[in-house]
Amino acid sequence: MTAAHLSLAEHAARLRRRELTAVALVDTCAQHHARTEHRLNAYKTWDGVRARSTAAAVDTLLDQGLDLGPLMGLPVSVKDLYGVPGLPVFAGSDEALPEAWQAAGPLVARLQRQLGIVVGKTHTVEFAFGGLGVNAHWGTPRNPWSPHEHRVPGGSSAGAGVSLAQGSALLALGTDTAGSVRVPASMTGQVGLKTTVGRWPVEGIVPLSSSLDTAGVLTRTVDDLAYAFAALDPEHAGQPAPPPARLQGLRIGVPTNHFWDDIDPSIGAVVDATIERLAQAGAQVVRLPLPHCEEAFDIFRRGGLAASELAAYLDLHFPHKVERLDPVVRDRVRWAEQVSSVEYLRRKAVLQRCGAGAARVFDDVDVLLTPTVPASPPRLADIGTVETYAPANMKAMRNTAISNLFGWCALTMPVGLDANRMPVGLQLMGPPHAEARLIGIALGIETLIGQGHALLGTPPDLP
Repeated sequence: MTAAHLSLAEHAARLRRRELTAVALVDTCAQHHARTEHRLNAYKTWDGVRARSTAAAVDTLLDQGLDLGPLMGLPVSVKDLYGVPGLPVFAGSDEALPEAWQAAGPLVARLQRQLGIVVGKTHTVEFAFGGLGVNAHWGTPRNPWSPHEHRVPGGSSAGAGVSLAQGSALLALGTDTAGSVRVPASMTGQVGLKTTVGRWPVEGIVPLSSSLDTAGVLTRTVDDLAYAFAALDPEHAGQPAPPPARLQGLRIGVPTNHFWDDIDPSIGAVVDATIERLAQAGAQVVRLPLPHCEEAFDIFRRGGLAASELAAYLDLHFPHKVERLDPVVRDRVRWAEQVSSVEYLRRKAVLQRCGAGAARVFDDVDVLLTPTVPASPPRLADIGTVETYAPANMKAMRNTAISNLFGWCALTMPVGLDANRMPVGLQLMGPPHAEARLIGIALGIETLIGQGHALLGTPPDLP
């Protein structure tokens, strides 16, 4: 294993053994950023000078034997919805939000108390309202797996996955309302976790949907995810990282409906081959319909809850921004203004009923496996109008949105490349607050099939 592929745990151990300095680690990340950022455009704000200063302070404390937590000295990118003291918050819009939004919420505060090093703020779709990663104000980050044409990186945490592939960060904070962690993680060959609503606090994060927003993380491997989850999760505080689950006898549910509709054949083949390997390893694969998907997704297609909640938020706090929104966001916000309060409340009730009904599937299986994204990342040139963007955006989030609509937790992990040589993600879904169990199952799968860098190789758009 090369230094570039060392785990978060190994980096942390080397820092504490003083075989590695935090300054050297940040310098390496800064070099990767400088070499490729002009092409990849992962960051809205790069904070390299302050990151290096923080790293020097980390080294001084470690030299004195002081240890402030598992993330101490590790470089982290943060989605530009989070407040980070001293860094502007644009939320993907054309101007910075009021300075009050720079205050750290509980999750960033937890990171900074451990002296995790924020290297910068990564690009997001405007107000996080989109699954492809486009931004008309600041440019769309480039997917590093596509060297010859600009393919999207997934969104809305558009720069987060790119920052990990770029090597400018070892961990990325994102948010997920309908797939905004898992879609970019899948499209850029990373691992991404969507937490249960309410498990991680969302204070200090610019909202999209007060009902569905969740904080999440992107990492390079499931092993790194287990480490980061143990360090950041309030309910997991002081406990070791989740251990790998045994695959022998594991009950894997594979939904036969919704998730496989109109799928890219090469993506379906990669995911099917992975499921077959799990069966050969002793897992019990159960193919079954997952109820209520179509009913819930029909609500999502018509704006769900997020469109109405974003429209209300903008009307209350930033009415002057509505006319200046990215057109692919503005049209959906305007459409949501036509939704009545009765219809909004009906949607909430239907989704709660659907989630509770569908969760009964976990009486019979331990986890649900599906493709994360059913289509290859589109070329930016092919989604340049609202008319071409809308269907591609909806398809990108089709599989991920279900766990949000049902109130579940979910993660994605890389399992291969599609016919365009773009990463393919495997999605794992579990009931509410089953994150540790889900990570353990993903660790078992990763132990069997290998980590992303071994499966996929190196993104060809990186030197």
